[in-house]
Amino acid sequence: MRQSHNVPSSARNPQAFPPSFVWGASAAALQIEGGSAPDLRGENVWDAFCRKAGAVQEGHTPQVACDHYNRFRDDVAMMADMKLKAYRLSIAWPRVLRDGIGAVNETGMEFYDRLIDALLECGIEPWVTLYHWDFPLALYHRGGWLNRDSAEWFAEYTTRVVERLSDRVTRWITINEPQVFLQLGHIDGTHAPGVKLPLREALLAGHNVLRAHGRSVQAIRAAARKQPSIGWAPVGHVSFPVDETLDNIEAARSATFAITKPDLWNNTWYADAVCFGRYPEDGLKVYGSNVPSFPMADMDLIRQPLDFYGVNIYSGGAVKEDGTPASVSSSPGRARNTLHWNIAPQALRWGPRFLWERYRLPVVVTENGLCNLDWVDMDGKVQDPQRIDYTRRYLVELHRAIQDGSDIRGYFHWSVMDNFEWAEGYRERFGLVHVDYTTQQRTPKLSAAWYRSVIETHGLRLFQQHSASPAVEVKTS
Repeated sequence: MRQSHNVPSSARNPQAFPPSFVWGASAAALQIEGGSAPDLRGENVWDAFCRKAGAVQEGHTPQVACDHYNRFRDDVAMMADMKLKAYRLSIAWPRVLRDGIGAVNETGMEFYDRLIDALLECGIEPWVTLYHWDFPLALYHRGGWLNRDSAEWFAEYTTRVVERLSDRVTRWITINEPQVFLQLGHIDGTHAPGVKLPLREALLAGHNVLRAHGRSVQAIRAAARKQPSIGWAPVGHVSFPVDETLDNIEAARSATFAITKPDLWNNTWYADAVCFGRYPEDGLKVYGSNVPSFPMADMDLIRQPLDFYGVNIYSGGAVKEDGTPASVSSSPGRARNTLHWNIAPQALRWGPRFLWERYRLPVVVTENGLCNLDWVDMDGKVQDPQRIDYTRRYLVELHRAIQDGSDIRGYFHWSVMDNFEWAEGYRERFGLVHVDYTTQQRTPKLSAAWYRSVIETHGLRLFQQHSASPAVEVKTS
């Protein structure tokens, strides 16, 4: 294993996270904001997708969601009571530019002005994601990500946001989880925009997404009024070793960075292009003639200098060396969340570690969390010990990655509150705070108080006995 040249503080103190480690939580505009009236924002592809019969569970829509658009001040106060040091939010592209390009919607931009100010007043640093899946419907009708102009559309939008907010915002994330919105939205048809493209066209869309990322980075650096720190937030598809023998560690590393199937679920087709300026050889072989033609200058555009590597990790799979990397079958009755994702804390050790070793960019875990069956009990509380145990196990493994010598700068829990979970509608709950979507009542869960204690102790709470018992209660506003 390649070790960091610097000995991290956590190696000197096995129960300490680095002094500058960032503790935060995340959410996305479409999933919580509401505020969808025509005078407040333009339509996006999810608005159209939700109108398709059977596309979303029980016909749910994000039109109101958590009504964060009207309740953001109370929500920020609740975040402050949780002692969050940072909040990862996303900007709704068609709230800023109704049709995706053209004149700025001043009403929409003012909302983000007020939200950023409220966060800063509470001592919470905003980490702004520019694209979290709400592609403007007007631009989708012009070809969407299949249109080569999409990179310029995204750069125009980026410039408008950065010009307005960069006097206060320095942390920027370009694009969230390209693997998901490309595979589920453009091949499987189960997410917006709900189309089933042949692989060649999906790869073309993906290439333009990566070009848009590059143009966005350029636009941020050109327009920023304060020195920006720029990253992105892909999914981390993680294989971890079944044990810590060198052969199995190498097998897991190889599997994490391999492309073996003609689909879009992998790391390196995106990350090698962004970090190295080339598509990986195994991907070129697997995709074959489906790889679109493009000028080589595109790779120079895609490969823009980044300041950190954001990654969203929820699960993973064990691997062993068996001539080639081989998956290890999960035990019957294994732990799963309500989406049936495997509970695999080791993924938060080996995923960030492997990414750090390959790309040599500081890693920030931009999403990690548990969807579970949560409700307000007869005493008015939300008891979610499984979420506490999940998060504790994953954070302990993340701490081990830091001890291994990996440069890991922060952790953002998904999500700060229950929200519109895409095609699952309001059925799945990931939040630290329970939301009653009828009354909009917020009820901080047991996990919110526990996470507050983790933040207040800078992680030491993770290593104390009876860690599932919260030391404090979080107030609702």
